[in-house]
Order: sequence, then structure tokens, then C-alpha cells
Amino acid sequence: MSAKSTEPTFTIFVAVRDGIWYDPYMIPAADGDFRASVVATTTRAYCVPKAVLLTAAARAAGIPARLGFADVRNHLQTDTLREKMQGSDLFPWHGYTETLIDGRWVKATPAFNAELCARFGVEPLEFDGVHDAVLHPFSGDGSEYMEYIQDHGWFADLPLDRIFASYEGFRFDDSDKIVDQKFACPGTDSARRAAGRIAEPTGSTIGQSDRG
Repeated sequence: MSAKSTEPTFTIFVAVRDGIWYDPYMIPAADGDFRASVVATTTRAYCVPKAVLLTAAARAAGIPARLGFADVRNHLQTDTLREKMQGSDLFPWHGYTETLIDGRWVKATPAFNAELCARFGVEPLEFDGVHDAVLHPFSGDGSEYMEYIQDHGWFADLPLDRIFASYEGFRFDDSDKIVDQKFACPGTDSARRAAGRIAEPTGSTIGQSDRG
């Protein structure tokens, strides 16, 4: 049974999009950190946990929803992030949500919050429940932005093993020390480090051996 009104879906979409800051360096250390109940308590997350939360929240509101994934190329990637991704601008298994509204499955990408979009000079995605809300191909000045390379289709549950396998070679084990002004969430240690106001912390919170 599909949803009859787009308003609840729109409200949930905006809450997830803007309520959690998009941070590509915040890859959870353990499988359990991808649970919607855990994601809902965090202030920062990358696309996959945000898609998990949107999917779960839609289902809780009685709206049929499922996870979707695609490989995308980000043409506005920062130098810091590119270095951590071994020089690649291909983001494998980018997460989005599909909701069933008026008998149609519609895609929605809640990854990038409005304030972050403003930093990159792109409009935040708006979801009307009728049209797919997928990443923009161009930025505000006409530069190439996001390019969908391969769609992996939809999943009822999170295919975490396949997602983690696609990250092989990426180096996020020192994510707590990364300084990237573009992605720094206001008020966080990473933002203050980027502004040069505090020293780097010692130790690491994310490591390959911690996963699982």
C-alpha cells in the first residue's frame, strides 16, 4: 500500500537532510552504528546512514520505503577528501531512499544538508514526492557536480558487506584528525581545527579492525 500524500514524506526528508550534517569522513566503526536508532542520535553522518534513517522513518510513518545505491562521481570533491580516497572522485555505493507514493517508487537523496550545499555553491535537493530528488549534475555556476555512473538497484536491508568491500583502499582510519574546512560541521572539533583554534587530538576512533 503506497502513501496517498507527499507532505509526510517531504517533512521527514527535510528533517533527515538538514537535521544531520553530511560528513564523508564519518564512516561508522561498527555495523550497529548503521542502525536508524543510532543514526538518529548523531549530529554528523555520510550518505548511507542518512539513507538508512530516512528509510526507517518513512516506514515508521506508514510509507513503504527501501534503500537504493549508486556509484557517483563528485566533480567538486575537496583535495583532502580526494587524497583520502587514493586520488579517486568516484563515490561507490552512494545511499538514497525510494518511497512508494501514489503507486510510484520515487527516489530521494537526503545526504547533503542545506548549509553544506551553500558552501559548495549548489542548491539543496528538494523533494516533492512526485519527482526523483537525485544529486545535481551541475553546480550553481554551471560546473560539473555529480555524475551517476552505475545504479546498484534497491535493497530491503542494508548490504553492508558489499558497501565496506567497495571502500577498500580508502584511508579514513584517522578521521578524527582530518582538517577539511568545506565539510567541517560548525561547533565541532573538526571545525575548530580547520579554523586553527585548537590542537589536533591524539588517538584514532575508526580503524579497519574495529568494524563488525
